[in-house]
Amino acid sequence: MLIFKKIMININEKTINDLQFPTLLETLSSICNTDIGKQKALEIKPFKEKEELMEALLQTSEYVSSFQNNNAIPNHGFEVINHEIKFLAIEDSFLEVGSFRKIANISITVNTLLLFLKKFEEYYPNLNKRAIQVEYTKEIIALIEDVVDKYGEIKDNASVDLLNIRRNMNTVRGKVNQSFGIALTQYNSLGYLDDIKESFVQNRRVLAVLSMYRRKVKGSILGSSKTGSIAYIEPETTLNYSRELSNLEYEEKEEITKILKYLTDRIRPYLSLIIEYQEFLSDIDVTAAKAKYAVKINAILPTITEERRLFFKDAFHPILYLNNKENKLVTYPQTIELESNNRIIVISGPNAGGKTISLKTVGLLQLMLQSGMLIPVHERSETFLFDRILTDIGDNQSIENHLSTYSYRLKNMNYFLKKCNSKTLFLIDEFGTGSDPELGGALAEIFLEEFYNREAFGIITTHYSNLKILANELPFAMNANMLFDEKSLEPMYKLVLGQAGSSFTFEVAQKNGIPFGLINRAKKKIEGGKVRFDKTIATLQKERSKMEKTSQTLKEEEMKAREEGKKMENINIKIKQKLESYQELYDSNQKLIYIGQKIDDLASKYFNRKNKKELVAEFLKIIEIENSKRIKISTKEVKAISDKKKEVIQEVSEKVEIIRAEKKEKKLKANLVVEKPKPALKIGDRVRMFDGKSIGTIDKIEKNKALVNYGVFTSTVNLEALEFVESKKK
Repeated sequence: MLIFKKIMININEKTINDLQFPTLLETLSSICNTDIGKQKALEIKPFKEKEELMEALLQTSEYVSSFQNNNAIPNHGFEVINHEIKFLAIEDSFLEVGSFRKIANISITVNTLLLFLKKFEEYYPNLNKRAIQVEYTKEIIALIEDVVDKYGEIKDNASVDLLNIRRNMNTVRGKVNQSFGIALTQYNSLGYLDDIKESFVQNRRVLAVLSMYRRKVKGSILGSSKTGSIAYIEPETTLNYSRELSNLEYEEKEEITKILKYLTDRIRPYLSLIIEYQEFLSDIDVTAAKAKYAVKINAILPTITEERRLFFKDAFHPILYLNNKENKLVTYPQTIELESNNRIIVISGPNAGGKTISLKTVGLLQLMLQSGMLIPVHERSETFLFDRILTDIGDNQSIENHLSTYSYRLKNMNYFLKKCNSKTLFLIDEFGTGSDPELGGALAEIFLEEFYNREAFGIITTHYSNLKILANELPFAMNANMLFDEKSLEPMYKLVLGQAGSSFTFEVAQKNGIPFGLINRAKKKIEGGKVRFDKTIATLQKERSKMEKTSQTLKEEEMKAREEGKKMENINIKIKQKLESYQELYDSNQKLIYIGQKIDDLASKYFNRKNKKELVAEFLKIIEIENSKRIKISTKEVKAISDKKKEVIQEVSEKVEIIRAEKKEKKLKANLVVEKPKPALKIGDRVRMFDGKSIGTIDKIEKNKALVNYGVFTSTVNLEALEFVESKKK
């Protein structure tokens, strides 16, 4: 990990607002799960210390990685406990039972997270570095769970007195229900009750008595129906028990208050830790939101370098990207590079071509990164951390201070001159506008030279020709333009470094229906040199656009050629595999033919000499030669093969006897039938092996062997083993 010098970073509110950072934070806030997390997200500012910034970036990067591995970070949602924290800070106050359940839940969540991050420290070293700052304890949970159950109710055994009170309450409730049931049965049988029979009034069980019979039912009237047809009466038999139950309920309430005061006093010493728990979980909530946002915009952590260099490859403006994605529109990425030998870029080109968005993209991404957020760029991107980012974007007319746009911009330039140095990134949109073009352009040129001499990094957009010329003359500055389609006069939203862009003023005017005659009159109003200069730039830009299209076409053709090459390579591999399999088949057949010939020779010798010992010895010799070619095998396998060999010898002996009988028979037939003369084989004859089906052509004859071509492969075979099929076709 890089070790940075301790340098303070200072980015002002104007820059934050100019780059629409608050809009981005609103989106981030909506992703957070908790109210505190949402508020913290809205309050995100650029980090002042580089060490803290790197920790925040690495924590977010680690959280993003948790979405792709099997060790997902546990749930860290919680109910806000600001009310509980406030009451714990007040002496002699006490919390309600529900508040203790919230504190217990937040403690359990923190403990689970601390243990998880400690266990998987290898995966989440920076998140664990944040976690180890928080104390792990089960004391808070144990104290609360001794008193409060998982449903947020005070347990019966929270105190001896409460246990006795609740037992008595259950007994009295039983008596109330019993006495009420007797009264209900009695008065219902007399027909005094309405169809609903009973109800609840003031949390008491009452009889629904018809009004005409209310004087006949002994008890206390607690109310009546809206129509007055029903009187709600608590039977006299239950009144005493109800009073006793009310007294017990009061005692229960008093005892619970006593328990809650005691528990609050026990929890109060842990107040600072409880505050720390909420801070930790809300920090993780914000980190999680940053990670989720990073996934939405395909963001990564680029290389952070100490070298003064900014290289954003395929960079997207995150707000524009999400808006376009929602509306199913294309967002065009930009590639921008600033370094010591190329510190300032002057972007020119027509309005609505994407100049301002390109400038804002660089500024917003750098601001996001320095606020601990990942950015949507290519993984090969890298950047330097700037001490200041200065911006002058949009119509900055100051109504409050009665300043015109130009006055306000001059005031802003004065601030730039005070703060600008070699570790500053400045971004200026429509540089020099707001005053007379000649005078404003000249002053803008001086400002640009001053920024250049202070070795600041910057991007400006302009239509002024003198600034384009200056950028071309300064060794460490560069022109750039937004590509424009010369036929449709539509922007292509692609930034190209190295060449100034035309404003296409007259071309765009003509496209929007301005009469050609008026455009020509306008051209005559201005200096011919300026028109020629702008025309030359426009021509160069058109040529550049054509080259871009040609380059794109060549790339597509190259990709097609690569795909065709891959296909041919695959076909070649398959052909090679087939040839290899044919060769293996041929070698296997040749081996079998060779062994067959040997056995046939043995059979002939045995037929003539009838010497079994010689036959077996020769046969074993053949087997030994073949086995010597095979891989060495274990003792057990040798024994098994030895047994198998005996069986094979027995089998071969039997086959030899059969062959001998067949040869005898053939010899007898040969004496009876005159054998036809065997034709002499020559080059070009079509032949096949006596025991084969494939037909080939003799390509070459050498001694008693022939080279036979089967089309797919060739084979060298003894002439005696070949059977004539047909002569060479003339």
